Amino acid sequence: MGILNRFTTIMKANINALLDKAEDPAKMVDQYLIDLNQSLAEVKNETAGVIAEEKRTARLVEKNAAESNRMESLAKKALQAGNEDDARVFLAKKQQIDATGEELKKAADAAHANADKMRQMHDKLVSDIDGLKTRRETIKAKSAVAKTQNRVNGLVGNDKAEGAIDAFNRMEAKVDRDLDTAEAMTELNEQPVDEAEELERKYAGAANDSAVEDELSRLKSEMGL
Repeated sequence: MGILNRFTTIMKANINALLDKAEDPAKMVDQYLIDLNQSLAEVKNETAGVIAEEKRTARLVEKNAAESNRMESLAKKALQAGNEDDARVFLAKKQQIDATGEELKKAADAAHANADKMRQMHDKLVSDIDGLKTRRETIKAKSAVAKTQNRVNGLVGNDKAEGAIDAFNRMEAKVDRDLDTAEAMTELNEQPVDEAEELERKYAGAANDSAVEDELSRLKSEMGL
């Protein structure tokens, strides 16, 4: 029985622990379900034969025990009839039957143990499959959220984006420096103010105003105003 050779592996398998260690639980959960369903199919295919063997050996044990009891009953009848030799023949036959019965009992115990293992494996696999189906949607949902979060984190910490912002800041700083330099050069290029010339223009204007007033007075005098 090939599946029986995997009894220990199947019974000790901890699917939850395997999923926790998996690099990508969302992918592995589907593969585990496939593997478990394949094992369950093997168990179902072989269970019928194992249980049939259990029943067959159990019937042989019962039949052997009944034959042993029949030989003992015949031995008693022989003794009641006063035939010890006949009784000895029946008892010798009974011993042969009992010896065979011991071997049949061992075979029946082994068949029962195998059938019990098959039932345990069946129940364990069904339980694991049901548990995985229950967890699958949760695992896939969490995995999708985690992947989305990773993409968001990648955008937030994107080196290209940060580099572009840094470059823009550097360009802006350079423009500011260039503007400051241009303004400084403009100030430097302006001609210094000649205070004497300013005063000359001031008083020249005053002289012009005085000449105008003198000319106005002359005209008014001539006109008798």
